[in-house]
Amino acid sequence: MVRIMKLLTRDERPPGEEPVSDLVPEPEVSRAKRVRVLLAAACSPLLFSYTAVALVLAVVAFSADRSRFSATGALLAAGPGWLASWQVELDLGGHPLGVLPLLPTLVVAWLVARATARAVRRIGGRTPADAVPVVTVIAGAHALFGVLVALSAGGSPIDVNPLTAFCVPGLLAGLAAVAGVAKSCGLPAAVRDRFDPVAVHGLRAGALGLAAMIACGAVVFTAATALSWSTVDSLFEPGFGPNFGMFVLSVAYLPNAVVAALSFTTGPGFSVGSLTVGMFGYHEGRLPGVPVLAGIPSHHAVWWPALLLLPALVGALVGWKIRAVDEDPMLRMRAVAVAGALVAFGCVVLGTLAGGRLGDGPFDPVSVPVGVASVIAFCWIVIPGGFVAFFAGAHEPPEPPGEPDAEVIAEDVAVEEETVEPEADEAAEPAEEAELDEETREFDDEAEAELARELGENLDETPAETAPEQDVAVTESTDGSGDESAPGGDR
Repeated sequence: MVRIMKLLTRDERPPGEEPVSDLVPEPEVSRAKRVRVLLAAACSPLLFSYTAVALVLAVVAFSADRSRFSATGALLAAGPGWLASWQVELDLGGHPLGVLPLLPTLVVAWLVARATARAVRRIGGRTPADAVPVVTVIAGAHALFGVLVALSAGGSPIDVNPLTAFCVPGLLAGLAAVAGVAKSCGLPAAVRDRFDPVAVHGLRAGALGLAAMIACGAVVFTAATALSWSTVDSLFEPGFGPNFGMFVLSVAYLPNAVVAALSFTTGPGFSVGSLTVGMFGYHEGRLPGVPVLAGIPSHHAVWWPALLLLPALVGALVGWKIRAVDEDPMLRMRAVAVAGALVAFGCVVLGTLAGGRLGDGPFDPVSVPVGVASVIAFCWIVIPGGFVAFFAGAHEPPEPPGEPDAEVIAEDVAVEEETVEPEADEAAEPAEEAELDEETREFDDEAEAELARELGENLDETPAETAPEQDVAVTESTDGSGDESAPGGDR
């Protein structure tokens, strides 16, 4: 049996050939399935968030004393509550309500991001173009639902501007949807390809700096609330009903309080009606009896400027993050500037969402000076961050690729000249030796000619008569010697 299975499952492809399953493309999602996925992505966060708001309002109304619970009333009130969760300003009997809780906004945005990511995975989206239909459908559904709620609330004590109800939920839902599909559709890679790498590093460091700033605000708010716990306890009434509603309200406004503490930590501060709390200034005023505001001090303290060390440390952290981005100090400074701009923009957005109108009473308005706060936040990032990034990193700019330094070129030329000069000397030596040989040869020829000339003159000056006598003498001497030496001679 095992041998039969091996025969049936044996790969008969020639070596190097890909499997047939790898060559077949993935089947495309049908149009009907795509439509179902888009409708589910558009409706599921709407229904869930609306139901959650209605449930919270129903529980608060049911637990409150001296109140009549009505399921229909809770469902009708859930519409304006849903708009408030998307930061749409409401009008309560002619009194504007613009200070809306940020925690519900974060929750509904998270729901939209999850639904968008799930829808993109189901349709097999891999590129930013695949996410465009999903993001468009979800943003359009929230915008249309906001207009529907605003029109249905007409004639009731709660009034909503239809244009605001259309634009704000659609815009925020679209941004949340983009955040949900960013990773799965490759948006970070597309941003890295289109932007300067130094700017991308600056954006990352800026996101880290903004998160650290928010963490500093949360630490200051927590410490202030803990030190004022007796005041917090006194604001809760006996019984579960009133306390539950107060607790839900305080928890919903926790992010708003953290943003106010962030503005206070960086310096500008915040204001609630006539009350102004700043690092270097304080103006007394009344406060609403809400536990989330119990940590606001009742007078100025001289040690408050010591808290400025926190944003300075955040700026140093950003600079430390950027110190190894590039060897050129000026490029690192540019990355620090990008990070500071992102932190400043984040402070503007957070300050705008955290404040607003609060009726026409003594607590109106609740505001954060976003203009001053953004400039100061930028300075807290750029000044200490630039100092750390400049001195903690390299100080010599890198050589541009493909363009060697001028000094290196000059040194190479000098070395080549030094190499060529000995070769020229070596080439000149044979020529000099040839010249010396030629001069020596000419000198020898002249000497031989002179010697021959002198010999010729001496031969010409010899007398003619002396020559025979010499010959005769030579002959005689030769004969005499022959006689003496001849054997057997006559005696």
